[in-house]
Amino acid sequence: MDCIFCKIANHEIDSEKVYEDDEVIAFNDLDPQAPVHVLIIPKEHISSTNELTLENKDIVGKIFMIASKIASDRSLDKGYRIVNNCGEDGGQTVEHLHFHLLGGRNMKWPPG
Repeated sequence: MDCIFCKIANHEIDSEKVYEDDEVIAFNDLDPQAPVHVLIIPKEHISSTNELTLENKDIVGKIFMIASKIASDRSLDKGYRIVNNCGEDGGQTVEHLHFHLLGGRNMKWPPG
């Protein structure tokens, strides 16, 4: 498989890790869109939100708990945004389920 996020999860590609356990890894985005921009991914390859099943759905709850901890650790007390892009029209550029944790600035709506 030629998935860049799988390679990061398997330590084949270096990343600036923020968090890691047996199921999830979080790392700083190489092209940050905010002062805090962390990508949080399951280590298991799940292509997108559309590929969630009853068997793997719990990973999303775990990812949100980790996002909350990272936000607290990064002192994002005034707020933050968690984004998941799904599919080409949704802006997904890597076909591996991932969540962007963005913070450290005012997040305008709608995003630009």
